[in-house]
Amino acid sequence: MTTTTYRDAVREALREAIIRDERVFLMGEDVGAYGGCFGVSRGLLDEFGPDRVRDTPLSESGFVGAGIGAALGGLRPIVEIMTVNFSLLALDQILNNAATLRHMSGGQLSVSLVIRMATGAGRQLAAQHSHSLESFYAHIPGLRVVSAATVADARGMLWTALQNPDPVLIFEPIALYNSEADLDESAGATDITQARITRRGSEVTVVAYGGALRVAEAAAEEMAADGIDAEVIDLRVLRPLDEPTLLESLGRTHRLVVVDEGWRSVGIAAEVAARAAENAYYELDAPVRRVCTAEVPIPYAKHLEQAALPQVADVIDTVREVVG
Repeated sequence: MTTTTYRDAVREALREAIIRDERVFLMGEDVGAYGGCFGVSRGLLDEFGPDRVRDTPLSESGFVGAGIGAALGGLRPIVEIMTVNFSLLALDQILNNAATLRHMSGGQLSVSLVIRMATGAGRQLAAQHSHSLESFYAHIPGLRVVSAATVADARGMLWTALQNPDPVLIFEPIALYNSEADLDESAGATDITQARITRRGSEVTVVAYGGALRVAEAAAEEMAADGIDAEVIDLRVLRPLDEPTLLESLGRTHRLVVVDEGWRSVGIAAEVAARAAENAYYELDAPVRRVCTAEVPIPYAKHLEQAALPQVADVIDTVREVVG
């Protein structure tokens, strides 16, 4: 085992992918000479050269489109979009091209493309750099959408995503890049099809993903000292949702709280709640509750940013209401 940061885990995943498959290359704004906006790709240009690590102009629509074209040509591009907010400039390419070409070609075309982007708040980057827009992409058929909430998934999801014949979007929470965890030096690819139960419990299921997972886990740890036994699920895969894991957990706990750094209205938390209501109604002993980000643009001021985001105390209060 070795202790590594989330940032270094992503870098090692990129490095391994470039070494293992000559078709793989990284492209995006500042990924080369600057080493990435968040330092993720630092040193890769020197190691692999400009053919494998390509700086692009500041045109998300342009370089995402180039990535789609490269994938259609048989390459395995990894496109980095600096933050999820900027990805909206490439939404036309992602929705109208990458996600639809297999369907519109009758299965003749395959877009094996991975798009990585930083998401979420917690670093005082203000409203245009801090939102959690995963639900925008989880809404789109033709995409697989995953969220790496742990160092292990930051290290292992990329290679699995590159083997997928269709586009995969990997969301990396900005607030986690400096976080550390022990990781097996032989750790390899990880699953991108199933949610993961990170803590077993019997009284309430707490579902989270991305940056909200550490809030849910911290709340569960604190509640355990008070005698509340919470089960925590890391969704990991936002499209398609792993419904069986959710329903199996509700069959044990009979209560559900969803923690989401996205906004409450029409978000991932709303979808999880709807799945539970549709398919586990008679298992529920209490109404489903959601703990989400306040429905405001993320503020710059630190105390306001923290007030807008789900906090451990918010989760604990909500769980106590549900458990009664």
